[in-house]
Amino acid sequence: MSLETVRAFFANKAPDIAVIELSTRTATVAEAAAGHGVAPAQIAKTLSIRIGDQVALVVTRGDARLDNRKAKAVFGGKVRMLDLGEVEALTGHPVGGVCPFGLAAPLPVYCDVSLRAFDEVVPAAGSTNSAVRITPGRMGELTGAVWVDVCQEPG
Repeated sequence: MSLETVRAFFANKAPDIAVIELSTRTATVAEAAAGHGVAPAQIAKTLSIRIGDQVALVVTRGDARLDNRKAKAVFGGKVRMLDLGEVEALTGHPVGGVCPFGLAAPLPVYCDVSLRAFDEVVPAAGSTNSAVRITPGRMGELTGAVWVDVCQEPG
């Protein structure tokens, strides 16, 4: 069902963007990069986080790690990752397919500025073998994302 909500999202908001389904699993950054023929950094991974009572999504480049100090400064509190059960319940997407599109309920979406290093990124699309190819700017526009700097420098 999650893949279908993502398909519906794009059919409604961006019919020019196709959801790509592969026959192989792409649930990790390494699997997705290999499957889509891109560098791991070009995979746009979606982190499901909690700050106090607030849940949000942060989309980062595939090789990035959250910087705890930066994240605390931007979000106003300690950031923790959601547990596996919470992720699917709150996003509607399984772990490995989490994306900022077609969510079960509206959640704030943040895109890390590290994504702007690429002309095109490849985020998941609601299942462990689906994705889309999209410019970082368009992804931010379609999801109403706020751009933030919350990751460590890649390297």
